[in-house]
Amino acid sequence: MTEVHDVRQDLTRFRLRVLLAVLAVLVAFGGLAWRLYTLQVIDYEDLEDQAESNRTAVVPIVPARGEILDRNGVVLATNTKAYTLEITPSKLDRPLDQVIDDLGSVVEITPRDRKRFQRLRAGSRGFESVPIKTRLTDQEVARFAAQQYRFPGVAIDVRLFRVYPQGEVASHVIGYVGRINEKEKERIDDSDEEANYRGTDTIGKEGIEAEYEKILHGTTGVEELETRASGYAVRRLARRPAIPGDSVRLTLDLRLQKLVEDMYGDRRGALVAIDPRNGDVLAFVSKPTFDPNLFVEGLDQETWDELNNSPDKPLLDRALRGTFPIGSTYKPFMGLAALQLGFRTPSTTIIDTGSWTFAGHTFRSGEALGAVNLRRAITYSSDVYFYQLANDMGVNTIHDFMKPLGFGQLTGIDLPGERRGVLPSTEWKRKAYRKPAQQHWFKGETISLGIGQGYNNFTMLQLANATATLADGGVRHKPHLLEARASALTHQFVAVPEPPGHDMGYKPQNVAEILSDMENVPVKGTSRAAFAGALYASGGKTGTAQTFSLGADQVYNAKKLKEHLRDHSLYIAFAPADHPTIAVAAIVENAGFGAQVAAPIVRRVLDYWVAGLVPSEEDMKAIQEGKALAPIGTPQPAEALLDASRAPAGR
Repeated sequence: MTEVHDVRQDLTRFRLRVLLAVLAVLVAFGGLAWRLYTLQVIDYEDLEDQAESNRTAVVPIVPARGEILDRNGVVLATNTKAYTLEITPSKLDRPLDQVIDDLGSVVEITPRDRKRFQRLRAGSRGFESVPIKTRLTDQEVARFAAQQYRFPGVAIDVRLFRVYPQGEVASHVIGYVGRINEKEKERIDDSDEEANYRGTDTIGKEGIEAEYEKILHGTTGVEELETRASGYAVRRLARRPAIPGDSVRLTLDLRLQKLVEDMYGDRRGALVAIDPRNGDVLAFVSKPTFDPNLFVEGLDQETWDELNNSPDKPLLDRALRGTFPIGSTYKPFMGLAALQLGFRTPSTTIIDTGSWTFAGHTFRSGEALGAVNLRRAITYSSDVYFYQLANDMGVNTIHDFMKPLGFGQLTGIDLPGERRGVLPSTEWKRKAYRKPAQQHWFKGETISLGIGQGYNNFTMLQLANATATLADGGVRHKPHLLEARASALTHQFVAVPEPPGHDMGYKPQNVAEILSDMENVPVKGTSRAAFAGALYASGGKTGTAQTFSLGADQVYNAKKLKEHLRDHSLYIAFAPADHPTIAVAAIVENAGFGAQVAAPIVRRVLDYWVAGLVPSEEDMKAIQEGKALAPIGTPQPAEALLDASRAPAGR
């Protein structure tokens, strides 16, 4: 009986084991079937793409970026070849971190190099080489070459790098290229340029580099490779070479640009020079400047903090984005408005007693000039004349006349980031202020507008362009920097057409009157000391702009004020008087009277452009210190000092 029972138990256990075995087999086959279904149905398309990429790979060929040149053919931005140390991850024989550590014993690998490598590797494929160190010296190349057998998958390559041969000169105009950031990458990915930027690490960030990015970048080429599953390239299947970007020639005269930057020295300010006949920008100065070469491969944090946090704001393009009260340089335009709108005639005379009182508030005007008509008001810069004129015209009339001239408006220049500034009106004030008590326009606020103060805030580009409009008889041209472009295939520069100028419709006799009055300024007026002995006739107007309002009982004393609270020095000019080829607007921040600081700088600009002369060494030093009026010593020929191979343009 016991034996029968044991047999039954054994049989039950056997059946249970068989059942479990069958279930295990079924589960295993079920899992296998599900996996096969996943591979062949659910993941079919993705796996097919992966299999295809294991067989072929398309590698981008980055095009050479187009060059940037000045009007005389001087190179402002170009490309240079440099040795790079490259790692191809798929070819390494040991862990990547170990390879980099071992490389550090041959050439210096900095933490910055490692960070850049990780960023670049994240956007690359295993079969693509990624630079771990750029711009190797000949000594570093030689050291690695002797040890290369130790590093399979690591090699020396040659890459193109953007370089700015002029360093800090014209840096705000040229701009710079820098690493593509996430925001830019998203924008590119969402555009039809995505394919053209495969493999491209840098993009134009500022200035001409950014404005003409599409022209300068070129067309990316492709190389089709047969690869193994590991990513190792076996052979080349096809190749379409890259097409280099077009080069651009600017209207800028580098020699004039450098001359102005040198004259500013360590001071802050901006100067814009324009050819009034066509809107060509001849000089576009913002001081202080910076070295665009620092940005090409990315700034370290210390350098960025130094540039970004400097109280002098070297990264701010003061000519394009700096807005200032323009002081008495506004008066010729107010005079034109008075004539054109019938508020004054050239002979209308007022008595300048040195101050003017309105609604119980006294507006000061410095020296009493006595009987003053429009010519004397511009020649000797009478504030009282223009206080009364502004009061008669009213804020909205001033606004409506100045707006078409470009004050407080975007000029449309071919540079990114232009600021509009402020041309006040009653509507502007309602929108600018939130509190109802601040939104009301008071008549007393209009008075200081007549002398370029109050809420007025304009850029030097706007002031230069308005001056150019006057100089060309009331014809306004759009300011521009691009003169011509050349295909990398033909290397022939073709001029870029510009729209014709717009006639503002001013009466010729009114424009002629203002120009004649301005011609009197450097002869008999406030800038006569700076223009003594000039070989040409010019027109101009000095300006001294307050940075804050004085109280009724306060007297301005620069020596008792902090430097950033002192008056700005301004000057506008055109020359030659009978057929102007240049119009200039300049500001030297917190430098004092326009006649003493800005006017001497503009004098040397006109000397260069019209007479082909540049300051002597002694004169240059005096200008930089703000101690020069008329030229000191013997001016030098521009050709001999700046570039013997090319004569100054524009004469």
